[in-house]
Amino acid sequence: MGIAELSARRSKDPKTQVGACIIDPVSNHILSIGYNGLPKGFNDDEFSWEKSESFIDDKHTYVVHAEANAILNATKNLDGSVIYVTMFPCNECAKLLAQSGVKKVIYKDEKFLHKAQGQAAMKIFGYAEVEVEKYLDADEKQKAEDERIMDIVEIKKGLST
Repeated sequence: MGIAELSARRSKDPKTQVGACIIDPVSNHILSIGYNGLPKGFNDDEFSWEKSESFIDDKHTYVVHAEANAILNATKNLDGSVIYVTMFPCNECAKLLAQSGVKKVIYKDEKFLHKAQGQAAMKIFGYAEVEVEKYLDADEKQKAEDERIMDIVEIKKGLST
């Protein structure tokens, strides 16, 4: 996830910086990285990074997502690969990931997971048999393990009464 986070820092979008890192799950070698940014030929400094009600003036009309850039930057086959992404993918990126052969998505931020695009992405991943996992840092893993142990203790207490 660290490489995806580092890649996200390259994004010029002042509000949403997303990074992606695709790896080979056998060797753990990096296959590709990407971040959300403008297509080739655009000048980042002259572009308005604002949202707008107007489709033509809205930044979302032009920005290429981190996942799409990582797929486009890949120089090797992505069949069976794993992608680490700093934000849960939208439905458009989910289609690209499934089509490119990515078999596991590990995401950090679930900001859009429960919105319509995120729900559609989950449906796409389900049909395409792409595994989805929430990334947990060391503190979050420890907290989850502590909660699991407490649950076991509570179950044992219930069984002994």
